[in-house]
Amino acid sequence: MKTLLHTVPLLLAVALSLFTASAQRPLTGADQLKTLLPLIDGKHVSLVVNSTSLCGSTHLLDTLLYNKVLIEQVFAPEHGFRGDAAAGETVKDGKDARTGIPLTSLYGKNKKPTARQLERTEVVIFDIQDVGARFYTYISTLYYVMQSCAENGKKLIVLDRPNPCDYVDGPVRQPKYKSFVGMLPIPVLHGCTVGELAQMINGEGWLGKGVQCRLQVIPVKGWKHGQPYSLPVKPSPNLPNDQSVALYASLCPFEGTSVSVGRGTLYPFQLAGSPLLAPSGPDGTPSSDAVSFRFQPQPLKGYDNAPLHAGEYCYGLDLRKAVAPKGFSLQYVIYLYNAYKHAGVADKFFSRASWFDLLMGTNQVRLDLLAGKTEEEIRAKWAQELEAYRLMRKKYLIY
Repeated sequence: MKTLLHTVPLLLAVALSLFTASAQRPLTGADQLKTLLPLIDGKHVSLVVNSTSLCGSTHLLDTLLYNKVLIEQVFAPEHGFRGDAAAGETVKDGKDARTGIPLTSLYGKNKKPTARQLERTEVVIFDIQDVGARFYTYISTLYYVMQSCAENGKKLIVLDRPNPCDYVDGPVRQPKYKSFVGMLPIPVLHGCTVGELAQMINGEGWLGKGVQCRLQVIPVKGWKHGQPYSLPVKPSPNLPNDQSVALYASLCPFEGTSVSVGRGTLYPFQLAGSPLLAPSGPDGTPSSDAVSFRFQPQPLKGYDNAPLHAGEYCYGLDLRKAVAPKGFSLQYVIYLYNAYKHAGVADKFFSRASWFDLLMGTNQVRLDLLAGKTEEEIRAKWAQELEAYRLMRKKYLIY
């Protein structure tokens, strides 16, 4: 293991960053070293972290190494340890170039830590910023880590962080549609922090086989549900700002269609459009005037290397300054589906229908869209299950 150089400057940086953090924003679990360090003193520790895992402005790994914590390895989720891998890109095992700590991928063939990988580990720390949406895969990684810890007798410490899109809304995932973008039977917007979700996973017996994870959550201080929270760093390559985070849940279902969500631009999840909505459709029928805005995706380092419709002009919606919905909305999907119908290309909208259903957690939404149902009619079908979830969720709330 490499040792860190220049420890005095690092100490000053950590102290300054923690002072600044406490003065300006809520204290995350990672910021509370006085609580965390005694729990892991002398223990062999593995981390599940990425670029959002900051203690003040210093990465949690660097902070723990400075404090002489015995770090066995880092488990890396989707987008990698440093958060620069594209969506869906396989994350490879290796070593962290800065510290020499071994990196083990949890996004590839192996999504769950194996018994062998945890053999020398006594405590696992999970510290990743979530954005409140069921299909954001960091919470699927949490599920698998909890399951592995339960099966191998390891303790898990979750360093909690606020939920920046703190709503309960959308269809509840049905059993048939369980996948890595829908591991848990929760709504599209689950209204929980990662720590609360971890307690729910344990409490509802979702790990299976009657196992329970030995769990401890270090809660956030200075934040409560309903309080806005602006992320200090982007949580993944294509969520660069608060607007993209706020729109993410409502635009992500487009990934199961032929509509681009702005990947390959500087404004992902703030745009939505398709070449099929060009001012004159393929049959010569003018498309809607409301989709006259255009953008052109291109391979873009740090965002997406192979975006949908690269090099083509996409026509659709500019949502960069739009008022984001306070929850989950189908308005954008319905609007552009109707634009496809107007252009005579409705049959090309659901280009990946099965993926759309996995993201929604049900096929009900797609079938109702095809039947011409309104948003109010579609929402009515999941209202009862959503209310049941709200009641269940109350048992696990910390804030």
